[in-house]
Amino acid sequence: MDFKDLTVYKKAFSLALEIFEISKKFPKEETYSLTDQIRRCSRSVCANIGEGYRKRRYPKHFISKVSDSDSENAETQVWLQFALACGYISNSEFGDLNNKSLETGKMLNHMIENPGKYGVK
Repeated sequence: MDFKDLTVYKKAFSLALEIFEISKKFPKEETYSLTDQIRRCSRSVCANIGEGYRKRRYPKHFISKVSDSDSENAETQVWLQFALACGYISNSEFGDLNNKSLETGKMLNHMIENPGKYGVK
């Protein structure tokens, strides 16, 4: 199995793509703050899953990278709140994206709490 086959990776990747599409409509003045930040942290969730999965023979490294992924996911939620508060996304868009992020967070926490289920020795 490859990290790209993990359900959590697929969900995080899909969420990052949705955020990319929605953030295209953010104002130009947000390019280097909110737009860049939300895109980077949502993509970082996926990157850290990949890094951690490749290091699963080292339990502490695996847990550390998945924890980093969880932190980036939490940051994504913060930027989504700012996007909502600034009126860049609707309540419906926020609810959908935030729920997907919460689901991803639960899956990441499962990985942290149960590393053996992911091939960590």
